[in-house]
Amino acid sequence: MEKVVGLSLDYFKGKKVLVTGHTGFKGSWLCVLLNRLRSDVYGYSLEPPTDPSLYEIANIDGIVHSEIGDIRDFDHLSEYIRRTSPQVIIHMAAQPIVKVGYSEPRMTYETNVMGTVNILEAIRGADSVESFVNVTTDKVYENNDEEEFFREGDKLNGHDPYSNSKSCSELVTDSYKKCFFTEGGCAISTARAGNVIGGGDFAQFRIIPDCVTAAIEGKDIVIRNPKSIRPFQHVLEPLFAYLTIASSQVRDRTLSGNYNVGPEVSDCVNVEKLVSIFCKYWGGTTYNIQGDNGPHEAKVLRLDCSLIKEKLNYRPRWNIDEAVRRVVEWSKVWKSNGDVREIMEKQIDDYMGE
Repeated sequence: MEKVVGLSLDYFKGKKVLVTGHTGFKGSWLCVLLNRLRSDVYGYSLEPPTDPSLYEIANIDGIVHSEIGDIRDFDHLSEYIRRTSPQVIIHMAAQPIVKVGYSEPRMTYETNVMGTVNILEAIRGADSVESFVNVTTDKVYENNDEEEFFREGDKLNGHDPYSNSKSCSELVTDSYKKCFFTEGGCAISTARAGNVIGGGDFAQFRIIPDCVTAAIEGKDIVIRNPKSIRPFQHVLEPLFAYLTIASSQVRDRTLSGNYNVGPEVSDCVNVEKLVSIFCKYWGGTTYNIQGDNGPHEAKVLRLDCSLIKEKLNYRPRWNIDEAVRRVVEWSKVWKSNGDVREIMEKQIDDYMGE
């Protein structure tokens, strides 16, 4: 385990770590990872957002002190934080889907903006929290579809309600940090992660879940935006980055900040390339390209991740080929009614041992 570059694994042993959004896809993986690191894991979230859900089929409830609640409910949230006294908070509770943001913009802003206000305000009223990481997105930047790599100092101005609400969440975090946390107390950072893939993602309007569903049903995979370039990465990459940030900024508060989290440049591929890799590892499935006339989404989105490499010595470990292979590995275990928690733990151990 000590081979994970940049991360102080011992820091999390015995720590009370609160994960908001713990019933979601990324939250479920993070709970298993923290349990593997022997943390005392707490969760605050709505009920699992999908059916099936990774949280349920992997029996995550058995390894986390779970509280079902809405991040928009300040009184409930702040009471839970006071009662449980977490030392680390990884904030992932969000409305995370671009298309849902178009259909439900008010709920998206309430969740992603006021949810951030609520948790930061709750931290102000608690003495226990020493490290807070707000997980936003690579879509916080103003994007004109130019061939460029976004850096942390670039303008924040997401186009659609989801992306824009996450831009606002960044600004809220920065304001609270400057106004209320300059004299010590909780160290605060944000993490702007690229597109995440991994076993157990059952969300709508995402390409890998669509690939898995089509493959299992014996249908062609439908691609609607084949040339759209995204910083795809396995779910374990950003999760280890969040933990690296959380532990590093406690050791040295000058390391708190805003960090892009994404793959190497060579692994920023377009959707058609991603699907072709999936087809290679799944076997016996093909794809076709169709337009969907959907709402605006950026065609090119790539991140410059040099800052987190330089300041925190963080490095991605699995390239895009390996990331997709691991998705297929997990999905075939699930398809055959195997032990999905076991394959999650195996992949975590493989990642830490490489």
